[in-house]
Formats: sequence, C-alpha cells, structure tokens
Amino acid sequence: MSASCCGGNVRFEGLSADYKRRLWAVIAINAGMFGVEMAAGHMAGSQALKADALDFFGDAVTYGLSLAVIGASLGVRSAAALAKGLSLLAMGLWVLGSTVYHVFVVGVPQAEIMGAVGVLALAANLASVLLLVRYKDGDANVRSVWLCSRNDAIGNVAVMAAALGVWGTASGWPDLVVAGIMASLFLSSAFQIIVQARRERLAGAAA
Repeated sequence: MSASCCGGNVRFEGLSADYKRRLWAVIAINAGMFGVEMAAGHMAGSQALKADALDFFGDAVTYGLSLAVIGASLGVRSAAALAKGLSLLAMGLWVLGSTVYHVFVVGVPQAEIMGAVGVLALAANLASVLLLVRYKDGDANVRSVWLCSRNDAIGNVAVMAAALGVWGTASGWPDLVVAGIMASLFLSSAFQIIVQARRERLAGAAA
C-alpha cells in the first residue's frame, strides 16, 4: 500500500485491521527468533548472531509500540517513532562498540551454528517482509516498521555470508566485519526514522 493510497499526499497511518493482524504475526516471529538466535550466538561465540538477535528483539518492541500508537495523534505517533529511532541508534552504537571490543578477543566463531541459524532466521525474516511489504510506505511510525523488517532480512543474508567467511578462512574477522556492517545499517535506519519523525512532529505543531 503506497503512501498516497488514500488520495493526495496523505500518509498511511496504520489504521487497518489487516495491518494490525500482520503486525501481531511479525511480533511473534521476531520474539521467538530473538530467543533462538541469542542462545545460538552464545553457543557459537558469534558477534554477528548476537547483533542480529538484538535486532529481532528491537523489532519486536518496535512493532509492539507501533501497535500501541496506531490511531493516536500525529504528535504521539511521531514521538513514538522518534523513540524507536533513538533506540535503534543505541543498538547500533552497542553493536559497534561490542564489535570493536571483540576484535581483541581470541576465538573463532562456530561457522556451522552460524550458518544453520542464519538459514532459519532468514526464513523468518522473509516471512515478515512478505507480511509487511504491502505497507512499506506511510508515516514515520509505519515507515520504522518496514525499515526494521528490511534490516532483518539484510542482516541474515550478511550473517550467512559471515558464516561462510569464517568457515573458509578459519578466522573470526568475517564475523566481526559483518557485525560492523550491521551496526552501520542500524545507525543509517535510525537517522532516517529520526529525521522523518522530527519533520512530522514539526508539521503537527504548525498545523
């Protein structure tokens, strides 16, 4: 569903029973995969898996907040989107800092676990993307949901690439490089969400 589906430049605000059902399904997918992937990240000693698990957790919280503010005023919705953007920024900085720290820790992640969990997580993320692609455009609140889903799918492809790199090089560097790339993706998405939320907040105040 495009941002202008309701005519003119009116942005989709999430006021759809179908959209809410899809969000509930995606919340369940993300919450489940957070537990699976964080446990696997500890088992495999993989920073990329842990970073992706944190992204799953952040998405579950993001989608829950998005559901809570659907139908609220523009000010409330933009404030929620701004909060989500700032939380995504914090996650990106945490992953980046953790990655830099682990550069100095000896140990090679277990590529087999990384690859197996990466395939499972990719399937979960593709399901989420397919559920939400119809609603990828909209206000900052709806937009943040789509960006998080897209990040998940990209992140899992990256984790699988890291697993292949770890297996081929017997080194932990591919895992750390991918974790760093994912951190930059978090930061980029956070910037987009924060800018749009601030713009909508200012527009609401001027109205």
